[in-house]
Amino acid sequence: MQRSASASWTGGPKSGTGTISTQSGVLKTQYGFNTRFEEGPGTNPEELIGAAHAGCFTMALAAALEKEGMTAKNLHTRATVTLEKLDGGFEIVAVHLDLVADIPGADPATFEKIAFAAKADCPVSKLLNATITLSAKLKE
Repeated sequence: MQRSASASWTGGPKSGTGTISTQSGVLKTQYGFNTRFEEGPGTNPEELIGAAHAGCFTMALAAALEKEGMTAKNLHTRATVTLEKLDGGFEIVAVHLDLVADIPGADPATFEKIAFAAKADCPVSKLLNATITLSAKLKE
């Protein structure tokens, strides 16, 4: 299986503009300096990495839960991607996954074990060479 996305850019890094789109056509939006380092309409690579990571992890967790005979009523994951300027330039230094799960009758220790295994097994987690952390809690 292969999926693709594309980007185009016109101009310099601060004054230029670009578009990012996906093969499926579900996403075609602008990006630029203001959407990456300030507040502006559009998206940025870090936000898209976060969306991909949150989606991948959440689906991996659903599969892992099913293997253990559990079905979540709801899984909600927020991925926070940290971009820092270092001596060598900008670098994504961390991703934090924040999960809230509604799984009726789930044992907290078993849930946590499954969640952390899913974080490690998620293909996007394997791809990223950043510190990836997770906080996972069952909805009360």
